[in-house]
Amino acid sequence: MSRQLQAHRTVGVCKNVWIEFTQLAADYKAVNLGQGFPDFSPPKFVQEAFCEAVSGGHQMHQYTRAFGHPPLVNILAKFFSKIVGHEIDPFEDVLVTVGAYQALFCTFQALIDEGDEVIIVEPFFDCYQPMVKMTGGKAVYVPLRPKVEGSTAPSSGDWVLSAEELAGKFTPRTKAIVINTPNNPLGKVYKTEELQMIADLCIKHDVLCVSDEVYEWLTYDGNKHVKIASLPGMWERTITIGSAGKTFSATGWKVGWVISSGNIIQHMKTIHQNCVYHCPTAAQEAVARGFEREYELFGTPESYFQQLPAMLQQKRGKLASCLESVGLRPVVPEGGYFMIADISSLKVDVNDQSTEGEPTDFRFAKWLTKEKGLATIPVSAFYSPEHSKEFEKYIRFCFIKEDSTLNAAVDILRKWSQTQ
Repeated sequence: MSRQLQAHRTVGVCKNVWIEFTQLAADYKAVNLGQGFPDFSPPKFVQEAFCEAVSGGHQMHQYTRAFGHPPLVNILAKFFSKIVGHEIDPFEDVLVTVGAYQALFCTFQALIDEGDEVIIVEPFFDCYQPMVKMTGGKAVYVPLRPKVEGSTAPSSGDWVLSAEELAGKFTPRTKAIVINTPNNPLGKVYKTEELQMIADLCIKHDVLCVSDEVYEWLTYDGNKHVKIASLPGMWERTITIGSAGKTFSATGWKVGWVISSGNIIQHMKTIHQNCVYHCPTAAQEAVARGFEREYELFGTPESYFQQLPAMLQQKRGKLASCLESVGLRPVVPEGGYFMIADISSLKVDVNDQSTEGEPTDFRFAKWLTKEKGLATIPVSAFYSPEHSKEFEKYIRFCFIKEDSTLNAAVDILRKWSQTQ
């Protein structure tokens, strides 16, 4: 074909850190603490719900409502109405999507126009920037930083937004701001006062807030997840993204959702009906039953939303202790299931010509995979080019893994440290 084959909006967005590092881990048969998925099964009650759904009659194998299976949107509305403090209409204010990824895609495609500016708080999940770019929008970045420059903060709570720096990013062209709490990869859980500062700026400048809250149930040490949509004046301008994959440890089911006011959701429905149109019925049915169970058990020791973070807090401690013992400096997360660690104190001769010229963390993560058999993810992948240099001394570990997987990683790190 003599004309350009590739659409201009896709130029420069083809590279993907997950494809590159997942393949690398597979090639070297590495212990994988890189990709963010459990290597254990979802809880029995949702597995059983899925099995019952697929054997429950022909309806479970056919189309359901395009914008969300009625049992699922009903329980999502009922569940989150209490948390947000607003009566959510299940058929107007909720859209079920193929995972949180499609929820984000629908959000940007429906609401961002050419020339619109979107403020993205760093570190950010790497799909935000290409999704904004493909709409013709412009990403504007503002990083979370440790309170004391040049130091390694022991907790993700020590990483903060500068109110002055953030305020300076708002312009007449600003259409939206994107936040992620608990944050991937950092694990920061935004405090109410931090969210209020963001909310005040959104209201002042009449800006939308896209709040990616897929790790909402995974908080530790008494930290509480607060929904920015629950703050005064924010329901009508907040798009809240959720994930059944993260909620029930079932990432392969690819069930996500968006909750917002109906006048926003209606535009996202337009995108949804013209791309995937519909999400798998049986998976939605199983997720609905999972939430129905959790609604009855909410706040009790029997709730999975209590049990999963309790289990992960132990795994977090195990990983942090190991990283410290081998000379790495972990930033202990308040939420989520990732931990970043400062590698700057390590003296490693990467000596790999194939990675020459790449950022330090990319080179180190590839060396660790190839030479030691442990897969991680470089943290500068979660930053814009203008800020990535500041943060290429960190790598990300995932700790939602079986103890046997974590033990294998610990063995690799300890054997390596003994040779230093």
